Amino acid sequence: MPTHGSLTKAGKVRGQTPKIQPRERDSPITKLRNKNNFEKRFEKKRSPGQRKEDKRRR
Repeated sequence: MPTHGSLTKAGKVRGQTPKIQPRERDSPITKLRNKNNFEKRFEKKRSPGQRKEDKRRR
């Protein structure tokens, strides 16, 4: 079965592209963020939102 192009040219473009550094993460890792959200919502039973029930003034 014929190939589409010669195997000597495999990886040519990837080898020619310059290496760039990855950006720093702005937010925590997704798995860690999900774990923190689970603890907040189910283990500590906190309600979502900025106006918490216990901090609300009347």
